[in-house]
Amino acid sequence: MSVVLVTGGAGYIGSHAVKALRAAGHEVVVLDDLSAGHRAAIGDTPLVEADIRETATVRDTLRRHRVDAVMHFAAVLDVGESVREPARYYDCNVRGALSVLDAMVAENVGRFVLSSTCAVYGQPDQTPIDETLPTAPINAYGETKLAVERALPHYHAAYGLRAIALRYFNAAGADPDGELGEDHSPEIHLIPRAIEAVRGGAPLSLFGDDYPTPDGTCQRDYVHVSDLAGGHLCALDALERQDGYRAYNLGTGQPQSVLQVIEAVERVTGHEVPRTVVARRPGDPAVLYAAASRVRDELGWSPRFTSLDDIVATAWRWHDTHPDGYAS
Repeated sequence: MSVVLVTGGAGYIGSHAVKALRAAGHEVVVLDDLSAGHRAAIGDTPLVEADIRETATVRDTLRRHRVDAVMHFAAVLDVGESVREPARYYDCNVRGALSVLDAMVAENVGRFVLSSTCAVYGQPDQTPIDETLPTAPINAYGETKLAVERALPHYHAAYGLRAIALRYFNAAGADPDGELGEDHSPEIHLIPRAIEAVRGGAPLSLFGDDYPTPDGTCQRDYVHVSDLAGGHLCALDALERQDGYRAYNLGTGQPQSVLQVIEAVERVTGHEVPRTVVARRPGDPAVLYAAASRVRDELGWSPRFTSLDDIVATAWRWHDTHPDGYAS
């Protein structure tokens, strides 16, 4: 078993990875500045409250806890904000990641799993999207994640660092046990925003209904957050035997439209989702979904949650029992 440092481990996906790591018998320490994460999401897991750009603190954490591997989730991730404030994204996502990598090199920690994104592909010419397609991000968020990916082969060549980047599609759902969920402020993801609308919040804004898709709304690949956490465990195991750097998509391979998600929320909750149609968001591709055969064939990963209703049901259960998020 390994001792794993999880940066951003108090966040949405990071906290699910912490739970999965501990269930698998690994020792875990979290480094998080709690700017977006929640202390309650990690229970009694040791927490170092710090910024990843504090390289000396990262080094001290690696040394004191005798860390063997790092899962790196800490980042800022609002695509729209990244267009308005690219400097913040380069500072946190790139400088922050390099701080962690430099600390690992200095402390001789040799395995690194990067939380990356399908945004590195930009607006691909074909779907499903596989890892051989060109990377051409159209926003600063995707560019900063790709910048970190591009550093990893060089860190391997120079320092022997082994690394895997996991390119998520649309993270969704909540811990099936009901312990963990999605609690952002403001909320930017479709399923929790639709649930907020059902629970009396503002009507859901539907960004465009005139796309060249069967129902006119964007299609995306919704992958359950616990499946994403499982993908990180597969990557960690692979780095025991796999040298160099490799990138993998994590998705279901099933495109689901915005209207299909709304209909699933209505079926699960038994309530209509109040909504208004507004203008398209600039740069939103009509269809994005994964080809995930590489990760299945090489790492043995496949999603357990393949039903959209099942994914939505886990999110609804958590929001229904945590009406004020982690403050409930």
